[in-house]
Amino acid sequence: MTMKIKFLLFGSFSCLLLTSAAFAQKKTNLPPEFSIKKSETESHIRFLAADELWGRRTGEQGNFVAARYIAEQFRKLGVIPVPGNTTAGTSAYYQNVPFEKIGSNGTGEIIADTEKLKSGEDWILMNGESTDLTAPLIYASYGLENSAKGWDDYKDLDVKGKIVLLQSGTPDVQTPSEIIASSIEKRKLAAEKGAIAVIELFNAPMPWNMVNRYFAGERIALAESDNNPKSIPHAWVNGKEAKITRALRGAQNVTFKSSGRKAQLINSYNIAGYIKGSDPVLKDEYVLLTAHYDHVGVGKQGGQPFTAEDSIFNGARDNAFGTVALLTAAEALAKNPPKRSILIVALTAEEVGLLGSRYYAAHPLLPLNKCILNLNSDGAGYNDTTIVSVMGLNRTGVKTEIETASKAFGLGVFADPSPEQGLFDRSDNVNFAKEGIPAPTFTPGFKEFNGDIMKNYHQVSDNPETVDFGYLLKFCQAYTYTVRLVADRKTAPQWIAGDKYEAAAKKLYGK
Repeated sequence: MTMKIKFLLFGSFSCLLLTSAAFAQKKTNLPPEFSIKKSETESHIRFLAADELWGRRTGEQGNFVAARYIAEQFRKLGVIPVPGNTTAGTSAYYQNVPFEKIGSNGTGEIIADTEKLKSGEDWILMNGESTDLTAPLIYASYGLENSAKGWDDYKDLDVKGKIVLLQSGTPDVQTPSEIIASSIEKRKLAAEKGAIAVIELFNAPMPWNMVNRYFAGERIALAESDNNPKSIPHAWVNGKEAKITRALRGAQNVTFKSSGRKAQLINSYNIAGYIKGSDPVLKDEYVLLTAHYDHVGVGKQGGQPFTAEDSIFNGARDNAFGTVALLTAAEALAKNPPKRSILIVALTAEEVGLLGSRYYAAHPLLPLNKCILNLNSDGAGYNDTTIVSVMGLNRTGVKTEIETASKAFGLGVFADPSPEQGLFDRSDNVNFAKEGIPAPTFTPGFKEFNGDIMKNYHQVSDNPETVDFGYLLKFCQAYTYTVRLVADRKTAPQWIAGDKYEAAAKKLYGK
């Protein structure tokens, strides 16, 4: 072999070594989310959606087991309890959320003039003990007061000793979750004004038979504070039935009879972990990561068909999927913290009215005005493993980061599927958006509700074995990388000009 050939071979070999070294260096510099293994995300979802957790219903044993699993994962991964929480051990990750478990709708009737409305058919008792009263009925619009929005529905009305007739929801929103949330506020306000009962005309864009199915059975509500007046009877009436509405709107006196709904106090928990940011200045701000870990339970609790062979609603897609995204983020971001801090909160009680997030927003563990973004993860399912779907992609100022992170794992991004469903306001993110925090929801890929989605949504078939584990991994990696990119950016995200939550943001952040 000539010297020239030896030199060429040596040069080629040296170039190969340098190239390999450069590639290895580049791969080493990738953040930890690029190294998450499919076996890890698969293991999480197989546990959280296992039969042994009995559908993770809020306030029941399977829900407690899921909470403990998440807290133990935080501890194992080096995610610490939120600073200031002095509770010892694993419980330091828990935020107690007090609930009332309310028994099934009882018997009763509402009589307006000659119209008799039957409990369980025409109306549902939402709250209250047994009652038998006849009193004047007075209409008070939505039954709300809010000086900032110009709501003063009790102005010039004397409702003391009377039954109040109200419209459901608010002038702004008629989503089911908002109707549930505002109902409690309405009942408290009516009681403060001296009313003895509330009748609410339910007009949400959902069939009355579905309302009956979900709310006439045993249900869960946030416990009302001890310093509030004793709860008064409160009925939801089918406001879509014209003859019922006419009878109530025309009646001067109404008879309200009910056997009542028994209530008992129970607890469930939001699970919160903290990762301190690496930048001396930016670490005082944080990104809030959320996903609900509860589901709908077993048998009749699920509200959907089941059989003797399978009565457990495992909730792999809704929302063990999103919870695994939180655990993936916890692992990767704890290993290599971004510039801003990270607060991870696994939320309870989403399925019963977004209650865990509503409680957290009212009792935050860190100041909300230091939160630059809430990235929520939730979904009904998926039918496209080439994309992620994002509610609020074009509204919340983080489109670039979401698209960049998703592309890194071979995924496209689809904005706001099924707009007619109003999905942005139907998950936990809305309770943070109301406070002014930009709050998109990162969802498994779909473009519209169709048979593929509904096949498993709130069905006993939603088991881990039906999940595409390769897609689950990519989804969780894209979610985590999005968080890192947002937490590392120079400026905080903002709502687009004119968004309905922009005013709340200006109030929260003082801008």
